[in-house]
Order: sequence, then structure tokens, then C-alpha cells
Amino acid sequence: MAQSSVLKSQSFLRSLTIERAAAIIIFALLFALAARVPVDTDTWWHIRSGEWTLTHGMIHTDPFSFTFNGQSWINHSWGAQIILYGVWQIAGMFGLAVYMAGLATAGMYFIYRMSAGNTYLRAFALIVGAATAAVFWSPRPQMLSFFLSTVILYLLFLHKRKRIDRLWLIPILMAIWGNLHAGFSIGFIFMGGVIAGAILEQILAPKAEYAVGWRGIRKLILIALISGAALIINPYGLQMLAVPFQTVSIGALRAYIQEWNSPNFQERQTWAFIGLLLGVLGAAGASKLRLTWTDFILVAGTAFMALLAGRNIAVFAVTATPVLTFHLDSILQERGWTLRPVTRTTPLMARLNLLLVIVVLLGSAAKVLLVLDDRTVDPVVRAVLPVEAVEYLQDNPPTGNMFNSYNWGGYLMWALPDQPVFVDGRTDLYGDDFLQRWLHTATGGDEWRAVLDEYDIDFTVIEAGGGLAARLAEEPGWREAHRDDLAVIYVRES
Repeated sequence: MAQSSVLKSQSFLRSLTIERAAAIIIFALLFALAARVPVDTDTWWHIRSGEWTLTHGMIHTDPFSFTFNGQSWINHSWGAQIILYGVWQIAGMFGLAVYMAGLATAGMYFIYRMSAGNTYLRAFALIVGAATAAVFWSPRPQMLSFFLSTVILYLLFLHKRKRIDRLWLIPILMAIWGNLHAGFSIGFIFMGGVIAGAILEQILAPKAEYAVGWRGIRKLILIALISGAALIINPYGLQMLAVPFQTVSIGALRAYIQEWNSPNFQERQTWAFIGLLLGVLGAAGASKLRLTWTDFILVAGTAFMALLAGRNIAVFAVTATPVLTFHLDSILQERGWTLRPVTRTTPLMARLNLLLVIVVLLGSAAKVLLVLDDRTVDPVVRAVLPVEAVEYLQDNPPTGNMFNSYNWGGYLMWALPDQPVFVDGRTDLYGDDFLQRWLHTATGGDEWRAVLDEYDIDFTVIEAGGGLAARLAEEPGWREAHRDDLAVIYVRES
């Protein structure tokens, strides 16, 4: 038994080449990069919804606000919300961060599998791709969409470039995806891009290396149709299919919510996106490898989506990162600059590789534990969420209707479960007209008194430096009950 263990250890050491060690190291570093304090304000209404679904059953009408209470609502993320609630119950903030990092790293693994070149080239591309996509990573249902989008693209990649047919898995994954998040539309965007590219290749370059032929195109179309039918298997039936279209039609998203706006290229977090976009263009132009129509449609289409809305930058990273490696690898091979992989290693080198892997793994673990330590997490959370205002309301239970900040609605829904909110991050429920009225009120517009009177508002939880706070500070009949660096609470006097 002991001899067998020794032999296995020796075999592992012999197989631990520098390339394999580098692959382990890059994914450890990616995990450490993705593990950060979860402060996304929408996370909390998702957790609250997951709790409600488990304790009360499927949500078909709004149970959380007093403004739209009882109105029909399609909770398209119900499955992901249950997962988030379970993770929160088991491991709290630490669990949410690790869950997010795990999905991000798993998604990058599938991008790694699609990429070309040696380990070092792939590692470089993954760093660029991860830095690009990281602006999207947060513990919300959309992380499952990020992961599943990489799996769907990988299955399409196998069919087109490796001639390995695993397309039958796509309808199964789409049926699951349809119960997790409305981002399932990304899967159809990828399938549509591959189908359109394959048709153009068949017409313009039928003898191209990766052309799939008309038979393959027909199969892709059939898979897409079956996947569409599979989406109906959910608690809301056909209504689920309309959710992505309803969401993108909400004008308030594009007008006022940052992730739905075009990227602000003055902000440094968008620079990786610029680098990846320019890198793909430069590599495709410099290499002798012809850019396939499929790659062009996927990269160009997702780049257009990313330029329209910052939340789509991660979708672009999924498609562009492998394409970058195809052409960089071609450039390196054309110039004879490729490094041959080391298939054999000496015992000393294997031990050094193992030592390096252990050091990086321990360092990554230490970084994760340090960043997610309660002493680190608490001040970060208090800088973003109205924790002190909630503590005041818990000690001084409010009565009547609340007017609250849009960004804080989800957290208030979770932290004050008995207090219905005025508004929260569920834009698909509230719609354009209501969100516009909320915005005008929150900024202290002309109709702010009328709105507060119309909805019988008794107290407010709003930003301390906002327009409404300035109005209420001078308004007779309202008194300041609490103020901190982030939030202020005003109460209407009898």
C-alpha cells in the first residue's frame, strides 16, 4: 500500500512539467482575482427572492413592494436565487465571494480549452480576457449566465473546429438555463452567430478548413429550435421567452443604470476591453491565418453589444479571447517563435515546479482569506450599503410607507423583510413611467411633494447628498431622524 502511494507520487511529480504547473498557477491566480467583497446592491433582492421561493413557493405576483404589490411578475432568476440563498445561509459573504470566483474560474477554464497555442500564450490571453470580463462578475444570477455561455460556445467550438459532436447537450443546458436567468438569450446569440457564419462560409468559402457544410448547418438550426422549445420547461411557460425582449425595451435601464450604459472609456476598468478589442483586430490583421466568417460575426456582434451596454463586455470577452489566441499563435508559428512544450522533467525540476505551485496556491488562498475577512468586509459593505440606517430602523421600528433609494431597495428588502419597499432593482416589474417618476422625486424635481403625498410616504431612506434630502431638510413637517456618511432618514411629522 505504501509502495503504491510512493509510485503514484513519483508519477505525479514526473508529469508536473513547467507547462502544467503554469496552468495550475494561472487558474489559482484567476480565482484569487475573482474573489472579492460582494457589494452589488442587486444581490440582496435575489437572496430575498430565493428565501421567499423556498418558504412560500413560486412567485407570480410581487410580494416585496407596496407600490406594485400583487402585480404580475415573472421571476426569471428563481433557480439561481435559491442557489444564492443557500450559499448565503451556509457561508455568508465568504460563500458568496467564493461562489462567484468559482463560476468565473470555471468559465475561464472553458475559454482556455477553446484557445490555441501553448500554455504561456493561453495564460496571457486568459489574463486579458479575465481582466475584461471582471467588470461583470458579481454574486448575481448573471454569473451562471457567464458560465453557461462559455459552455455553450465550447460545445459549438468542438462541433466546428474539432469535429466532435456534443450538440445534443445544448438543449439540455438551455432548459436548465431557462430556469436560472434570462441571460439564456446569450446562448441563442452564440448559436445564431455560428449558424450565420457557417452559412456565409458555405456560400463564400465552401472549401475553408472549418466549414461545416449544409448538413452541419441544418443540424445547428435544428438544435437551436429544440433549445427554444426546451425553454418552455419552466414555471412561467411561454412567458419566459419574452423576458429578454421586455428587459432591453426598458428605456430607464439605458438612461440611468450604469451597466446598461455604453462603457465610459475614461474609467480604467474598461481599458482591458479596449486592449482586447484592439488586440484581436491587430492580431487578425498581422497573421496569415484567415479570419473565419463565424469568428468575425461573433466578435463583431458581441463588440457592438458591449459598446451599447457595459454589461455585455463579458460576453465579448468570451468570444474574443479564443479568437485572439488563434491569430497570435499563427503569428508566432509564422516567425518560428513558438516554445516547444516540455514533456519530460527531471526530479529536481519537478520538485521545484511543485514548490512553486504550492507557494502560489497558498498565496492565493491567503489573499482570498485576507480580502474576505470580516474586518475587511465590514467597512467595504458599510461604504456601499445603508447599514447604519438599517440598524437605526431595526432599533426604531418604522410605521407607514417608505420612500427609498433605487440602489438600496434590494438591501432594504433583505435587511427589513417586514417593511415593503417603494422601489428596487426589479426594473422589469416597475417599468419606465414609474422609474422616471421615482428619479424625478429622488433628485428633488418639481413633483416630489406630489409623489410623496400620493403614496402616503411616512419616512425616507435616501442618499445623504441627494436632491430629495436637500429638499426635505428645508421642508416643514419633516424631521431628520438619522444621518450618517452615506444615508439620511427623514420622518414625516403628524
